[in-house]
Amino acid sequence: MLNRYPLWKYLLIVAVLALGLIYAMPNLYPDDPAIQISGASSTQSIEQSDLNRIEQALAAAGLQTKGSELGSNNRSGLVRLVNRSDQLQAQDVVRDALGRDYVVAQNLAPTTPEWLSNIGAGPMTLGLDLSGGVHFLLQVDMDKALESRVNVYQSEVRGLMRTEGLRYRSLPTQGTTLQFGFADEEQLADARRLIGKQYSQFALTSVEKDGQQVLQLALTDTEVAAIREYAVKQNLTTVRNRVNELGVAEPLVQRQGANRIVVELPGVQDTAEAKRVLGKTANLEFRLAAEPDAAAATTETFEYHGNNGRPPAQVERSIIITGDQVTDAQSNYDENGRPQVNIKLDSHGGELMNRATRNNIGRGMAVLFIEQRQISRTVTQEVDGVAQQVEIPAFVEEKSIISLATIQSALGNQFRITGLDSPAEASELALLLRAGGLAAPMHFVEERTIGPSLGAENIAKGVTATQVGFALVLVFMLLVYRAFGVFAGIALTFNLVLLLALMSMLGATLTLPGIAGIVLTLGMAVDANVLIFSRIKEEVANGMSPQRAVHEGFDKAFSAIIDGNLTTLLVGVILFAMGSGPVKGFAVTLSLGILTSMFSAIMVTRAMVNLSVGGRDIKKLWL
Repeated sequence: MLNRYPLWKYLLIVAVLALGLIYAMPNLYPDDPAIQISGASSTQSIEQSDLNRIEQALAAAGLQTKGSELGSNNRSGLVRLVNRSDQLQAQDVVRDALGRDYVVAQNLAPTTPEWLSNIGAGPMTLGLDLSGGVHFLLQVDMDKALESRVNVYQSEVRGLMRTEGLRYRSLPTQGTTLQFGFADEEQLADARRLIGKQYSQFALTSVEKDGQQVLQLALTDTEVAAIREYAVKQNLTTVRNRVNELGVAEPLVQRQGANRIVVELPGVQDTAEAKRVLGKTANLEFRLAAEPDAAAATTETFEYHGNNGRPPAQVERSIIITGDQVTDAQSNYDENGRPQVNIKLDSHGGELMNRATRNNIGRGMAVLFIEQRQISRTVTQEVDGVAQQVEIPAFVEEKSIISLATIQSALGNQFRITGLDSPAEASELALLLRAGGLAAPMHFVEERTIGPSLGAENIAKGVTATQVGFALVLVFMLLVYRAFGVFAGIALTFNLVLLLALMSMLGATLTLPGIAGIVLTLGMAVDANVLIFSRIKEEVANGMSPQRAVHEGFDKAFSAIIDGNLTTLLVGVILFAMGSGPVKGFAVTLSLGILTSMFSAIMVTRAMVNLSVGGRDIKKLWL
């Protein structure tokens, strides 16, 4: 019989629409503006009394709250606010009330009902242009990346030649070229064979300078490119780990160009706090403790991290490995119940660690924490012929010891650090090691703040545009196709619901260009219905019976609908693959909208038409 679906198809359509409604529902529950509180150290807990003190301080400041809640394991707390515009002031009030022992950050707290959350349903993530927040553009210092890697290679080559009994003299490094002096050509040839066998990263050349034979090790162009690429990728991973400390919902951290990283933090208005957390990104170095009779030129003295009362300690200048070769670190207890940190290194790091420790059992090994801090420096510049004092940003490097433990045996790619004072110290050390270190310093080159009021205005305008577009399409379909226009309107409604549900389920971020993609999808979604209904009209005009006209209209328009939507989908995929930022947001909604519109315009519309005319003796179609 014409125009009848089997029962399973109707049940499938109903099931899909029901799931769409359920997973689109969380978007009806907007997030609450909130203040998140956590301890300055990873072992510090938050008590209900802290939250009560916060609520009292906010009430005294005239700021309204909706309530508070403790996080899992009492590691954090959350206070919900009534007004989004109060977040920045509330953050200052909470900081003053709690002091420096706590980290206070702005956040967005979900209001989705628990039963929806339990089945994995959640609202769409809003992009920076809709929720407000901060945008940073950071630039990786490639020169420092190369300098750091050259220093590591220099330590490795020195250790290799000492192990093999080769006498050499270290000469100043020239850019990315290491230099070693030898007494005669025979020793130089031995060193050249040894280094050439172990290191393919260098181009080796021999020259004579000041009466001595000099072996020059220049990094190859391939190795320089690899170091630059690794520096950006490692910094990208580390920044992602550190951004998680802010507790921001769906932050964006991605690469831009050859040496830049974009960080977008929706919902954050305090750029100073965000920069402080990002500024915590640092590198780590493993070095041997200095021998008591070591020459001053071969050692350095450092304070302990956090000034915990220990006297400064001397360590060797040579670097064993850096923190970017640590793959995992976990704190626990040894067989005597004392805190320790278990560390895993990559294969190259394990080889270097074994080479450095197998002949140094009983000596100490220090872990150095290296941090780049931005300061202001006053310089004199001539502006319009007048000398003026101008402050410019500068960067200083601070190094401190976070651990100094005794080497008990030759170490490899897995070992443990003991001799720690407390479980809290072990936990902090594991956190720093696990988060990873920067392969090179980074500098803030761009900073933008988008206020919450602007984001709310963008949302309001986007919703209005969607409503107007939907209404105009609906009116057109009703005027032109009458009863069939009603079917198209219902299918269009379900199309919008399915699109929102699909974006929520996939965790796609909705941006202002994404809203434009939704409006465009609504306009394009009825193209299929227009093709089908126009074809039905033509068949009826040619004398075909209503039932046969409906059947032929859907069947013959199908191939044209598929072709048109596939070409548009291909464009959307290309935009997503090659675009960035706003272009990706538009491509996501456009591509998903094509998929949902094909389902709603073909299957949902056909199901409604079948239920209304299928199996009935229809003399005339109201079309």
